[in-house]
Amino acid sequence: MRAYRFTTVDVFTTTRFGGNQLAVFPDARGLSDAEMQALAAEFNLSETTFVLPPDSPQNSARVRIFNRVAEMPFAGHPNVGTAYVLGQADEGRPRAYRFEEPAGLVEVTLLRDEGDRVTGADVAAPQPLRIGAPLPISTAAACASLPEDAIITTRHAPTLAADGGNHRLLTEVTPEGLAAAAPDLGAFRRAVAAHPEETRGFLSLYLYCRDGAAVRARMFSPLTGTWEDSATGSAATPLAGFLLHLDGAAEGRWDITQGVEMGRPSLLLAGARRMPEGIRARVGGHCVPVLRGEALL
Repeated sequence: MRAYRFTTVDVFTTTRFGGNQLAVFPDARGLSDAEMQALAAEFNLSETTFVLPPDSPQNSARVRIFNRVAEMPFAGHPNVGTAYVLGQADEGRPRAYRFEEPAGLVEVTLLRDEGDRVTGADVAAPQPLRIGAPLPISTAAACASLPEDAIITTRHAPTLAADGGNHRLLTEVTPEGLAAAAPDLGAFRRAVAAHPEETRGFLSLYLYCRDGAAVRARMFSPLTGTWEDSATGSAATPLAGFLLHLDGAAEGRWDITQGVEMGRPSLLLAGARRMPEGIRARVGGHCVPVLRGEALL
């Protein structure tokens, strides 16, 4: 029987049992792809990460991210939480890590308190913002179980966007709409079937309402088993980049509150900047350790 150590952390929060849960296997050598997927399904969290030696010695580690049903090319809170777990145990007291992931190299900077203790991390999206196709208002409204007049289209229609992770349907809604929203699994399935080229067989919905630099958000991804996500870094970064695209500024920062309706409030500190290659975004936050143990295989 083989034993693999794991740690669970709550990400994008300073309060235990808030934020988004993550399981981290800091040494996954010897685990097969099927075993990683089975462990992710067993934990039944939005994501689980597995840390392996890097392919290049110039990088810190190779990090594989699995949701309940598939491996992901990139995700925000798994990178923040993985860096936090590794940083807490790393006697070399690093300031940053560089993770190899399917979406590309991911730069992660550790956050430390006045006593130089690791408290969280800030992660850069591995790719510039890519703005995809808009989808009909009726599609976004149906997926969120909302009337169409809850969708705000003054600045943009519901629009697909990504920057290294899965694309998200960015949709501005009224405050009342944000509070009332609930995912409709059948509507998600119909949306994918009706728009196969735009969605590429996958759809998650990121609802937000904005008050200056303060943003409230909710994220639904029932097609991957995540009915609602309490903190979604890989949605916060394309949203930050998209808001910068709309504003026309050189750079910007937004404090995104998510997970309130789930009873797991999260705070994601997102920013974006125009670069020669396009708009680049980052997201950061704090972490709290919760569980340690071993998985027996």
